Amino acid sequence: MSWLDDFPGAQHVTLAIPDLNGQPRGKRIAAAHAGKLLDGKAKMPLSALSLDILGQDIDDSPLVFETGDKDGFLKPTDRGPLPMPWLADGAVLLPVSMVQSDGSRFKADPRFALERVVAQFTKRGLTVHAATELEFYLIDDQTPTALAKRLSKGGDILGLQSLEVYDAFLNDLYAGCAALGIPAETATSESGSGQFEVTLSHGPALKTADDTWLFKMMAKGIARKHGMAATFMAKPKAHDAGSGLHVHFSILDANGINIFDDGTAQGSAALAHAIGGCLQTMEAATLIFAPHQNSYLRLVPGAHAPTSICWAYENRTAALRIPDGPGKARRIEHRVAGGDTSPYLLLAAILGGAGMGLDDQTRPPPPITGNAYDQTHPGLAADWGSAISLFEQDNRMARIFPETLIEHLTKTKRQEQALTREMTEDALIKLYIDRV
Repeated sequence: MSWLDDFPGAQHVTLAIPDLNGQPRGKRIAAAHAGKLLDGKAKMPLSALSLDILGQDIDDSPLVFETGDKDGFLKPTDRGPLPMPWLADGAVLLPVSMVQSDGSRFKADPRFALERVVAQFTKRGLTVHAATELEFYLIDDQTPTALAKRLSKGGDILGLQSLEVYDAFLNDLYAGCAALGIPAETATSESGSGQFEVTLSHGPALKTADDTWLFKMMAKGIARKHGMAATFMAKPKAHDAGSGLHVHFSILDANGINIFDDGTAQGSAALAHAIGGCLQTMEAATLIFAPHQNSYLRLVPGAHAPTSICWAYENRTAALRIPDGPGKARRIEHRVAGGDTSPYLLLAAILGGAGMGLDDQTRPPPPITGNAYDQTHPGLAADWGSAISLFEQDNRMARIFPETLIEHLTKTKRQEQALTREMTEDALIKLYIDRV
């Protein structure tokens, strides 16, 4: 009996793995030849995880010519095979990770970076639960001209009419989430025209990253079925607030008790240390939060995206927000990242910083009150080039990410800088709509 018996009518299996930009890479295999895929014998070049945003090899990558473009093996993750409801022929999706020929994990695999961070919490006797809020745009057409017409000024914050207009799309989106085991909760209309947010509920951090990556892939596929494009790009037009990917997380001890809760309104010392670690690593991790040229258009004062390194209770102008609520649900909301980031690298950066704060007992500055945009605080990296250099050189990033991943991500981003430097605004919009 084959595992494909659970997917009657399937014509093919798609092996999928995220590259450093969060793009799904892999291959499609006819169902008749897919019986042994669970054994991890399918292969793909290691360099496929370090392609630029256009899907091209990195010119100075040590993975291409120096090694003869060596293959790695595609090992199924613990997520297992999944349906692909955005395709018509009953296709099967098999999420995979990259393993080298000696059986070791490939250190530039973004999912492995998060696995390493989660494993450090396990060694501490702790478990991280996380949730994400994903903002995205629905575009009527993928051409820049149609985009400019579609994104008129003004949005429809929490407007029910927008939800009704896109009812068929949202129904298919929720049905797809149910089929893939993605815990989708609330859907709302946001401040940009054609902009929506979907909240995925709390779960183990690695599953949450999987859910978020799968959601982005699925939303794009379902939008295509409805004659639209779904994009998580940071900022399609100057007048829109931009799309974010907010992360909520709490940390539980071996007894399942939230270590951020000590019975007070302020929260525990562990909460303060985790906040301190997140703030201390925030500037150097800017490249993860804002990975593309377009990302920096979102990070401007007054645009609902945090631009300074600070924290607060129940205050959405701060980079870290501690929401109101019962102590047992005490959590940190990390509000910095754009929707165009890789969820695996994002959670690795955030949780790696929090873990560092716990280990070092980092003390944060006092929480702010009022509008953070009217105050002076340390800032994120000012631009893409600065963010690349900081990520490459900062020893705190080296404590979180494998050296190989840091090397390949910075090479990838420098090549993208060169590729996009002379592109027009319309060309950049078209690029990022298609890719993120």
